Order: sequence, then structure tokens, then C-alpha cells
Amino acid sequence: MLIVWPKQPKSGEIHMPSLKRKLNSDAHLTTVICTIPSATVTQAIAASGVDSVIVDLEHGAVDYGSAHAMIAATAGTECAPLVRVAENDEAQVKRALDLGAEGIVFPLIRDAQDAKRAVASMRYPPRGTRGFGPFIAQSRWQTSMPSYQADVEDQLVCCLLIETVEAVANIDEICAVEGIDLLVVAAFDLSTALGVSGQLGHPDFIAAQTTIEQAVANVGIPLAGNALTKEQADSLFARGYRMVGGFDILWLRQKAGEIHSWTAK
Repeated sequence: MLIVWPKQPKSGEIHMPSLKRKLNSDAHLTTVICTIPSATVTQAIAASGVDSVIVDLEHGAVDYGSAHAMIAATAGTECAPLVRVAENDEAQVKRALDLGAEGIVFPLIRDAQDAKRAVASMRYPPRGTRGFGPFIAQSRWQTSMPSYQADVEDQLVCCLLIETVEAVANIDEICAVEGIDLLVVAAFDLSTALGVSGQLGHPDFIAAQTTIEQAVANVGIPLAGNALTKEQADSLFARGYRMVGGFDILWLRQKAGEIHSWTAK
């Protein structure tokens, strides 16, 4: 069967991903973890000016159909659509990238081998293990099937969550893995793993957080953390963090609660 590929867009017409470029600058960046399966909500968040959204396939109510719509809803903005997969599994990574995701957020990284497997799953052979089939992604980036790899592969963002006791113990080896674009101190998960769930001022959590911060600063990988208030964001930026993020569902509940408080006697 003869396949005639659509006319290749000119280089200036291709929508090239922008988050990796931003991460390689010294800008302070923002992200929102989207647990609500809604293209409408994601579109509003993307239009707000945030640098990225993270479509949550690990803890959110999002299925793959919703994930595709949410990724597509960022079109026309500078907001990068990332996807948090449920596990460090190349089949899940492949499918998320083929939906047009600009990057992957990997949970439960424990050691350098986990980090290497994550990086490899985002690259095609011989550099990695990703299977080829960007039928949807080619349109997302306004490129073509034959050109997708060359145009997009090196622009994809590999983000690792540091949220396990093992990851803290192995943080130097993890940071030495080539191909990591962003590390995230996942405060809620890490404090739970340490047995002090939600106690972000606990000495054990602060010690683990400091260990991560020092190791990441030594290699210059951008670091991200959770911030639900401006004061928390300012504190993280002052300690060298490059990105802060929050959660759509938490902000929605918080705002609804604030409105309800107006009725208090």
C-alpha cells in the first residue's frame, strides 16, 4: 500500500515544545497538577499563564480519553502538557507521549536503575525503548510521522518524583543519570514514606528534603516542589527551586470553602 504523507510544515510553522527551553533558563516556573478529568478546567488553567500542567493518571480520575482532551486543551498557550503515569512502565509512557504529552512525570523512583529506565522509555531505539506510533502526537506538534522523532524527541521533558526513602538514600546516583530534566520533591508522599505524613516541619522530613536539595544543587538539575501559598512558593524559590506547583482539586475546595465562610454568622 502506498502511503502519501501530508506536506511537511515549514520549520517556522512547527509548534516546538517550550518547557525544556524554560528549564534551561533561570526563570521561576509554575505547574498545576490536574486531577479533574476536564478539558474545560485544563484549558482555563493553561490560559492563566502557568508554564505547565500535569495530567494526573496516577491519583486523579483521568482516563486516556480525558487525558487526550486535556492535552489538546493547552493548544494556543505556552503551557506545556505533561502526564504523570501510574508507574514507571514503558507501555504507559509510550501511550501518554503518543497522545501528545510534552513530557512524563515518573512516580516512585527508588534508584539510578529506575531513573535510567524512565529516561530510556522516552526515547526511540537505539537510544531507548519507546515503540513508534505517534499517530496523534504528530498533529499535536504540527509535524509528520516521519519527522516526529527528529522534531520532538529531544524536546520532551523527563521529570522524576523523589518521594521514597530509597530515593533519598540514592539521590546522588539518581542525579548522575543523564537525561533527567526536572526533579520534584513530592512532599506529601515523601513525608508519608518517612512515617510523618503531612508533617512538613518534622525533623526527619526536613533532613530528607535538605539531602535532596544539596544533591540536586551540586549537579544543577532544576528542582520543583509543592506550594499552596505564595509564602511557600517564595520560600522554595529562595532555596534554589526552579518550579512550584499545586493541585486543581485542592485549590477548588479551598476557594469553595472560602466562599462558604462568607455566610458564617
